[in-house]
Amino acid sequence: MDSNDFNQCPKCGSRKIENVLDRKWKCPDCGFTLYNNVASAVGLVIVNGKGEVLLETRAKDPRKGFLAFPGGFVDPDESAEEACVRECREEIGVEPDSLRYLCSFPNVYCYKDIVYKTCDLFFEATLPEGAELNIQKTEVEEISFYPADTLRKVEELPLAFDSARKTLSYRLSH
Repeated sequence: MDSNDFNQCPKCGSRKIENVLDRKWKCPDCGFTLYNNVASAVGLVIVNGKGEVLLETRAKDPRKGFLAFPGGFVDPDESAEEACVRECREEIGVEPDSLRYLCSFPNVYCYKDIVYKTCDLFFEATLPEGAELNIQKTEVEEISFYPADTLRKVEELPLAFDSARKTLSYRLSH
């Protein structure tokens, strides 16, 4: 699925609503316009003392069973940094000690036949010494550390999202 289409205008009910360049929906009857704005999401790159990266096995769709960083969508009225702390606390049961912006990449997140275009913001994070990780079973099947110190190892990881692969590759080159 590459785009979202509506059968009728949500304001007046007209069936003439148009998808304009997959950027906005416009109704010629009432003038309603809805922009397909990008959603913000965050991911935390957490590395242990061996240089391995913490990845979660996703417990639900999209991409159930694939690996992902702890993270998720930024809530309204929340900064990317606040979202990192909240998502880390929710998904692995601990707040990070530190955050440092790493990079961002566009992504596509397909959920229940809706295509969400996102800008994924990635942060390197450290956890408190000796922190006990407690996963959120509704979101995460399991967590583990994986070697990601070469491009070959990064390519072999069954990552849920291309933006995560690009982030690990970026990290190796910078």
